[in-house]
Amino acid sequence: MSESVTFNEHGFEKRPLSKYAEEAYLDYSMYVILDRALPHIGDGLKPVQRRIVYAMSELGLKASAKYKKSARTVGDVIGKFHPHGDSAAYEAMVLMAQAFSYRYPLVDGQGNWGSADDPKSFAAMRYTESKLSYYADVLLSELGQGTVNWRPNFDATLDEPEILPAKVPNVLLNGTTGIAVGMATDIPPHNLNEVVSACLHLLDNPKATVLELMEHIKAPDFPTDGEIITSQAEILSTYETGRGSLKMRGIWHKEDGDIIVTALPFQASGSKILEQIATQMRNKKLPMVEDLRDESDHENPTRLVITPRSNRVDISALMDHFFATTDLERSYRINLNIIGMDGRPIVMNLRQVLKEWLRFRIDVTRRRLEFRLEKVEKRLHLLDGLLIAFLNIDEVINIIRAEDEPKPALVRRFGLSDAQTEYILDTKLRQLARLEEFKIRAEQDELATEQGELKLLLGSDIRLKTLIKKELKTVAAEHGDNRRSPLQERDEAIAFNEKDLLTAEPITVVLSDKGWIRAGKGHEIDPGTLSYKSGDKFLSSSRGRSNQNVFLQDSTGRYYSLPGHTLPSARGQGEPATGRLNMPSGASFTDVIMGVDEQKVLMGTDAGYGFITTVGNLFTKNKAGKAVVSIPKSARILRPKLVNQMDSFIAAVSNEGRMLVFPISDIPELARGKGNKIINIPTSRLQSREEYVVDYAVIAEGEALVVYSGKRYHVIKLKDLEHYRGERGRRGHKLPRGFQKVDRLDVDSTI
Repeated sequence: MSESVTFNEHGFEKRPLSKYAEEAYLDYSMYVILDRALPHIGDGLKPVQRRIVYAMSELGLKASAKYKKSARTVGDVIGKFHPHGDSAAYEAMVLMAQAFSYRYPLVDGQGNWGSADDPKSFAAMRYTESKLSYYADVLLSELGQGTVNWRPNFDATLDEPEILPAKVPNVLLNGTTGIAVGMATDIPPHNLNEVVSACLHLLDNPKATVLELMEHIKAPDFPTDGEIITSQAEILSTYETGRGSLKMRGIWHKEDGDIIVTALPFQASGSKILEQIATQMRNKKLPMVEDLRDESDHENPTRLVITPRSNRVDISALMDHFFATTDLERSYRINLNIIGMDGRPIVMNLRQVLKEWLRFRIDVTRRRLEFRLEKVEKRLHLLDGLLIAFLNIDEVINIIRAEDEPKPALVRRFGLSDAQTEYILDTKLRQLARLEEFKIRAEQDELATEQGELKLLLGSDIRLKTLIKKELKTVAAEHGDNRRSPLQERDEAIAFNEKDLLTAEPITVVLSDKGWIRAGKGHEIDPGTLSYKSGDKFLSSSRGRSNQNVFLQDSTGRYYSLPGHTLPSARGQGEPATGRLNMPSGASFTDVIMGVDEQKVLMGTDAGYGFITTVGNLFTKNKAGKAVVSIPKSARILRPKLVNQMDSFIAAVSNEGRMLVFPISDIPELARGKGNKIINIPTSRLQSREEYVVDYAVIAEGEALVVYSGKRYHVIKLKDLEHYRGERGRRGHKLPRGFQKVDRLDVDSTI
C-alpha cells in the first residue's frame, strides 16, 4: 500500500498502519522528552515542577504567607495546568520540599514530608501543609515583568508561563533526574556561591575553558555531608564531556574503640546500611564486628555506631570493606542532558550549560528592562497630559461642563493624545484639584532619570552584563551557603575476600578411597585411627589452615578446589566430595593437597614425566575442575610432592628398582602440561605396564630417603645418594638386592 494519505467515500482519512504507528510513537517520544522528563536550561525545571511553583504563587503561597493544605495546591495544579494523576503531582511537590533531596528546596513544608532513611514515607497531601520557600522567589520575582512568554493551559481557559525567569542557573543548583524515550538526564546539584562565581568569571572571560571554570566549581555539591572521593581529573573529564560518574563516601571517626559514622552519601539510608552490615554478620562474613547501633537523633541526624570485636581489628581495612560492600559508598551517574534555548535536548559540557544559561539571563534581563522602559515612557506620557490639565484646570473644567463630547474638544484645544485625554477624564475632579505641580514634576524627573538609565543599559552590552553580575551577587548574598560535600580523593575501597574473613586455624583434611572428605581441627590427627564407612579406607591427608583451599587430584590429571572451612567435621565420616564437584565418568580421586598460593609442588606421572608448579595454579571455581597434568597413553598420575627448597633433589624410582637422583632445578616450572622427562621409561615397556615409575620424592639438605619394599625399608642419607646421581632423563642405577621391588618412597627429616 502507498504511504500517501487518502480518503474514503465517507471522508475518513486512510493511512498505512506502519506510518500511523511511527508518527504516533514519535509524537509521544517528543512529548515525553520536552514536556515531562527533561529540564529546561532557563529555570532548570520540568513542566510539572514549573506548574507547581506557578500554581502556588497564584494561590498567594509566598514564603511570607501562611501554610496551606497541600491538597489545595495539588488540586489547583492538576485542575488548571497539569491534567495528570494527583499522586504524581504530589510526589513531585514532596521532592521539592525535602531538604535531603533538593540542595535549595523550592517548597517549605509543614508536617511529615519523609525522611532521609525513607524518602517515600511522607504523609498524604490531606495532612501536610506547604508554601513556597524564600529561594523560590529567585524563580518568580520577575514573572510579571514581561520577561517570559505565556501560553494557554491545556483547556485554553488560563495562561501559564512557558518558563520561569530564574535569576541563577537552577538547572545546576538543584539538578534533576529523568528518563525519557531513548535518552535520560542525571544532573547533580551544585553550590550556589560556586556557580555564581563561575558565571561572573564567564561574563568577564567569554572564552574561559572548563578547566578555568573548575577553579570556581570544584565538583557537585549534594545536600549531605558525605565526601566526594572522585579525583579532579575524572570530574574534569565529566564536565568536559557532559557525561561521567561520581563517587561519594560516608564520613566516620573512631570514638572509644567504636566506629562512628556521622555523614552518609546522597540518598543513602542509614537503616539500609545497618541492614546490609547485619546481613553479612548473620552470614558469618564479618567475624570482626560485634555490635551495630543507630544512635541518630535531632542533635545528631546521622550517628551509626559499629563496634569491632577487639582493638586488634584493622579499622581502616574494615571501613574499606564497608565502602566496597554497602551504601556507605555510592556512585552517581552524570549526564548533563538539557533542553536548550532552541527547544532541543542536548548533552552539554559545563561551559555550554553556563554559556547557554547566561544567554537566557541576558535575554530575560533585556526583556525586563524593555518592559519597564515601556511602562516608564507610558507613565511620562500620561504625566505630560496631566500637567497640561493641571496648568489649565479651569479651562479643562469648563470644556468638560460645556461640551457634549469633551474628549475631542480637549484633544483639539491642548493637542493631547487619546491616552492622555482618557486619563484626564478618568481622573476624579477632587483628585485633580488636589494635585500639585511640584509633585507631578518630581515624578516626571524621577521617571526621566530612570528612563535614561534604562536606555543606557539597553544600549550597552557592557552595562547590561554589569547589571546581571550585580544581581547574581545579590542572589548569592541572600541564598548562598558553604559547600556541604567536602572533596577528598581516596583510593578505591577493596572488600575482604572470603579468606580474609576467616580465622586461620590449623586443620587436617582427610580423603578416603571412596572419595569421602572431612576436616579435623589441629595437625595432630592420625587419619589411620578415624572410622570409615564399610568397604572404605584411608587414601590421603593434608595439613593446612581453615582459610586455605583444599585441592583434590583425580586420576585424569584434573584438580578441584574446595574451601577448607566448608568441609564437614572429622568427628563424623564426612561427605562425598563428588556431591560438590562434577568429575568425568570413570575418574577417581587420587590425592589431596593444601598450601599457600606460592607453595611449589612437583607434579608427575608414572611415564617418567613431571614439572614444578605452584598451589595457586591449581585453583579453579569450576566444579568440573581444571586440567593440570597431561597424562601420556597407558600412564597414570602420581601423587604431588611439596617442594620447600629449590636447592633440593628429586629421587625417582621405577618398579624394576632403578633410581635416579638429580637437582630439582633441572625441572621446568609450568602452570600445566606434561612436563619434561625425569627418568627414562621405554615407551613400549610402559604401554605393556612392564616398567613404570613407582614414586617420586623431594629430598633437601639434612634429610634422608626411605625406600619401602614390602615390610622392609632402607634409609639412605642425601650424601650417600651419589651413586644414584645422574643427568635428568637417564635410566638410573639399580637399588641393592632385596629393594628392587619398591612400593613407595618417603623422606625422613629427623636424621
